[in-house]
Amino acid sequence: MSARKSLAHRRIAGRRPGVLSQLWKDTTGVTAVEFAIIAPVMVLMFICMADLGIGVYTDMQVNNAAQYGTEYALAKGYDSTAISSAVRSSTSLSSANVSPTQFCGCPSGSGIVSNSCNATCSDGSKSGTFVQVAVSDTYVTMLSYPGLPSSFNLTAQSTVRLQ
Repeated sequence: MSARKSLAHRRIAGRRPGVLSQLWKDTTGVTAVEFAIIAPVMVLMFICMADLGIGVYTDMQVNNAAQYGTEYALAKGYDSTAISSAVRSSTSLSSANVSPTQFCGCPSGSGIVSNSCNATCSDGSKSGTFVQVAVSDTYVTMLSYPGLPSSFNLTAQSTVRLQ
């Protein structure tokens, strides 16, 4: 019995001075503490990625709306009101500004040079009739990011030759 008592006495005596050191070495609950530190950072990163991803998606919608407007003009001819209605109905962007224009010009290496409708181009061909559809919208971020503006003006334009 005395051997048992002295062994138990040594265990208790050895723990008294090093209670803090024993707590320092204890690893139970470390995972919960690490999760509590990392979880808010991960949630914030997810929100930021989703916010900027929505901005990129909105930019894609603006580009697609402009392209749809020129495809509509190519299929049904130029009608400013009809093109604007078709573009607005083709996208979920409720505040998008749609500006279709018709003009005549000659194609060149750097774009289209405006010209009168019955004129002859420098290559000898007749001046063509073009439709340009410009779409713009503003994306406002959910959060404020350092180094980035809180809103982005998204614009796109598409041009097609009708004749």
